[in-house]
This record gives sequence, structure tokens and C-alpha cells, in this order.
Amino acid sequence: MSAPPPEDHAALLRAIGPLPLSGQAWPDWVRILTWVILAVLGVQVVTTAIRAPAQPFDTALAVVVCLCFIGLLFVSWHMQTSITTIDERGLRQTWFARREVAWEDVRGARFVPMLFSKRLVVFTHRGRPVIFQGGTRELQAAFVKIAELYRRG
Repeated sequence: MSAPPPEDHAALLRAIGPLPLSGQAWPDWVRILTWVILAVLGVQVVTTAIRAPAQPFDTALAVVVCLCFIGLLFVSWHMQTSITTIDERGLRQTWFARREVAWEDVRGARFVPMLFSKRLVVFTHRGRPVIFQGGTRELQAAFVKIAELYRRG
């Protein structure tokens, strides 16, 4: 796939709207659901620990459960704070590690409307896809326009 002509790319940026376009990477309902599930799991772990004081305590299991809970807390925090941005330079998303693709590196793109996350999968010239989440209608509309232009490219 070749890059779209400069005039088509400029038209895309105008169609997306005033740049930079930034928004939450995950929809509000997904972020809330994540915290609710995490709270339920936390309560379940605590109540289980309180109800079984007379039984032998498996330290390794307790450490694994705590590490898993901390891992889920880490993911939930990043889902809560992650921001996706589209501007004249390219696409960016804050996450565990920053995701960033310059427009010159985009080889192709596909919009993937999943239940919990509307995603733009960007294929780069380096051969590795980069996935961006769009939690707002504006980002999702921009993802559709980007995918349309870079699917033809």
C-alpha cells in the first residue's frame, strides 16, 4: 500500500475537525465497569480471607492473588487515564508505554468496532500494528475516516 496523495491526507485532517482531537481512550461505561469489577473482586478476596482464619494459610497463593489484584489495579488505572490524540503529526495514546505513529509511518488502517472498545489498528511501514482505542464519538468518527482513506491507499 502506498501513502495517500498529500491533498487527500490534508482533506482527511480537515474532515476530522479542529486538531488536535483528544479524548478518553475507553468509553465511560467501560471504565466504570472496570472499577466495579475490581471492587467486587477486592471485597470477595477480603471476605474470603476473613471467613477462613482457622484454616492453614497458603502464603504462595496469597501472594499470587495480591499480585493479580495489583495487576488489575494497574490496568484499570491506565484505562481510566489513557488519552488518544490525533493531530497534524500523527496518532498518540497514553498507555503503559506510549503508543505513537507518525502519519509518514502509516501504511494502512482498519477500524474494528468491538463491544468494549472501538479500535483503530494502524499498520506501519515497520510491519508491526499499533492499536488505538477511541472512547468518544469524535475519535470513533475520526477512526472511520482514517481507515477509509488508508484502506484505499
